[in-house]
This record gives sequence, C-alpha cells and structure tokens, in this order.
Amino acid sequence: MELTIHSSFLPHNDPDASLAFYRDTLGFEVRNDVAYGGMRWITVGPRNQPGTSIVLHPPGATPGLNDDERRTIAEMMAKGTYAMIILASADLDATFERLQASGAEVIQEPTHQPYGVRDCAFRDPAGNHVRINEVR
Repeated sequence: MELTIHSSFLPHNDPDASLAFYRDTLGFEVRNDVAYGGMRWITVGPRNQPGTSIVLHPPGATPGLNDDERRTIAEMMAKGTYAMIILASADLDATFERLQASGAEVIQEPTHQPYGVRDCAFRDPAGNHVRINEVR
C-alpha cells in the first residue's frame, strides 16, 4: 500500500486575510475557493506539489460541534494553540526575511534546535502556528 498526503485542514476566521497570507506572502497557488452558507473554504498549495493541498476552513462549520466547543476553538485559535503546520524551505533565512517583511507575526527567528533541525515560526492571520524547517 502506498499513501500520500492529499489535504490538510487549517481553520481561518478571516478568509481574505488567510488568502493573502497563503497566496501572496507564502506564494501558494489557489486551487479552489468555495462559498456556501455564508462561509468560505479555500484550498491552496505549493505550485510544485499539485497533489498536496491545505484547506483553509471555517472552524464553526465542523458538524456536531456545540456552542461551548466553538467558543473553545475560538479561544485556542486566538492563543495560537489550536492548529499547526510545518513547511520546509531550502533557504530559511530568505523565507524568514520575506515573511517578517510582510508583517507576519514572528514566534521564533531562525534557530538551530537541539533535536537537529534549523527552523523558524510564525502565526498566520487566524493564529495558526506555522513552522518552517530548513531542508538541505
């Protein structure tokens, strides 16, 4: 059996701000942009990886959530503790500079981690933790 990663989901609370971050700042292509019931799902991904996507979704649209759970999700998103994604770059310093210049919230500057990677971290407009590993 051979599996690949097709899609991963990250919540958003402002589709236009998330679109600007993932498309304009990170350079991902928009693969789908669907509005339904006053909500919006946006699928983005790296141009050189057409089979791998991130779906930016409204967290309140998850079936079966009650109001307390929606409030908890909103609180965790505001603190940056709800969702995370790890990306990779061959030029971490240039990527960091580009993101920092865009005004993205820096969590951590490029650092050699004790577990063997060099990475940096930001928060996207929804508060999601975005780590970027250096790949050589």
